[in-house]
Amino acid sequence: MTASRSSGVWFLLFAGTLAGLATASASSAATDPGVRSGAAGAGSPIAGLSSEEQEYFAAGLDDFSESEGLGDGIGPRFNLDGCAGCHSQPAIGGSAPPVNPQIAVATAFGAHNQIPSFITANGPVREARFKFKRDGTRDGGVHALFVVSGRVDSTGDASNCTIVQEDFAAHVARDNVSLRIPTPTFGLGLIEQIPDAAILQNLAAFQQAKARLGIGGHVNRNGNDGTIARFGWKAQNKSLLLFSGEAYNVEMGVTNELFPNERDETEACQTALQPNNVTNLAGATGVESESGIGKFSMFMRFLAPPARSTDTPGGATSIARGRQLFANTGCAYCHSPSLVTTKSTVPALSEKRVDLFSDLAVHRMGPRLADNIQQGGAAGDEFRTAPLWGLGQRVFFLHDGRTSDLAQAIRAHASDGNGQFAPSEANRVVGVYNQLPESAKQDLLNFLRSL
Repeated sequence: MTASRSSGVWFLLFAGTLAGLATASASSAATDPGVRSGAAGAGSPIAGLSSEEQEYFAAGLDDFSESEGLGDGIGPRFNLDGCAGCHSQPAIGGSAPPVNPQIAVATAFGAHNQIPSFITANGPVREARFKFKRDGTRDGGVHALFVVSGRVDSTGDASNCTIVQEDFAAHVARDNVSLRIPTPTFGLGLIEQIPDAAILQNLAAFQQAKARLGIGGHVNRNGNDGTIARFGWKAQNKSLLLFSGEAYNVEMGVTNELFPNERDETEACQTALQPNNVTNLAGATGVESESGIGKFSMFMRFLAPPARSTDTPGGATSIARGRQLFANTGCAYCHSPSLVTTKSTVPALSEKRVDLFSDLAVHRMGPRLADNIQQGGAAGDEFRTAPLWGLGQRVFFLHDGRTSDLAQAIRAHASDGNGQFAPSEANRVVGVYNQLPESAKQDLLNFLRSL
C-alpha cells in the first residue's frame, strides 16, 4: 500500500478509527515494546542475484567488515576505523550498535585522544558537524572526532604525528555542534533504482489531504544533473558510490578515487600513499581489481531489505490494527509504505516493490529537530523522511540518536515555529496521535516495531 493509496483520511479518524480499531479508551500508558527480539532478519544478499553479483556482494561484505590501520590510510583525522563499526545493528549493514566502538578506538594502539562529551559508551556512534565557522559564515561539514597522533599499529607508525583534536567542548558550549548517527544500509540498492518520476508522483498525490494536515515537502536535487538525491539524513547524496566515497574519506580519513585529497595534509601524519585506496590496475581482474568504495557500494546495492516480524506484544492482531492507524493518522503521507523500482540491468532490482516507508523527500521538522545545517536544497530545519523498514531492531532514533524510545521519537516530530524556523509539518499528525486512546497508540507502536 502506497501513501497515494492510503485508505485513511485524517478527518475521519475519530468517526472510524477510534470506533473500530481502538479497543479501549482507558488503559495503561502505551510504551515502546523495545528492540525486537529474535533473528535479525537482515544482512543477507537480495534474492535473485547472479553468481557474479553474489561474488561482489561477498567481497564487499569482507571489506565493509574490516578495520583499517595506518598503512591502509586511516586518518590523519577520523571518526572510526571501519564501516561495520557504524553499521552493525542488528547485522552488518545496519545502524548504530548499543555499545559504542568509538570509545575503544579513541585510544587504540597508543593514540592520544580525549572522548568528546557527546560520545558515550552506551550511546550511538556519532559524527559532529559545525554549524558556523569562526568568521560567522556557514560551515556544515563533518569535523572528525579523533586524530592518529601517537598511534602505532601493525600497519604503520604515527608516533611523530602531533596534530590535536578540535576543541569540541568550546563548540558545544556555543551550541555550534550538530550530531548525526549512521543510517541503515539495508535495501539501498532498491531505493537507488526508484525512478525520479515515481518519487514525484507519490509526493504530488493527495495534495488536499496533505495540505489539511500541513504537510508539504520537496525533493533534494543533485546540483550537477538536477536528478533527485536520496541518501543521507537530508537526502544529500545521489548514489551509493558517492555515499561510499564520502564516508571512506570523511569517517575514516581514507582517500579514494572520488575524494583523492587528504583533509589534513600535515606531512608527519601521512602514513600511506595518496589516494589511499584505488582500483587495482596491477594485473588484478574482476572483483580483485575493484576499489574499496566500489566494493562498499556493491555490498549495499545487493543487500536485502530487512524482514518484518509479528514477534511483538499483541501479535498479528495488534500489528494489523496499528498498520491501519498508521494510515489513518496521516503518518503514511510522508512515510509512504511502498514505491516501485524501474527496469534495471540487475534483474534482482528490476521492477520490484520497495516497502521502505518513506517518500524520500525532505520536510520541515520545526525548531525541536532543526540542526541548522544546510545541504543542497535541504534547509536547516529539513530532513529526509527516514525509511522505517527495519525499525523494529533499531536502538537509537532521530538524526542525532537523542532517544531510544519510539514514543518519544514520535512526539519529537512536533514543534511550534520560532523566529528562525517554521512549525513542523508533522504537528497535526502528532496531534492526532496524541488524542488516540492508549490502547490504539500501543497498536501503532507494536506495528512500527514489527517493521
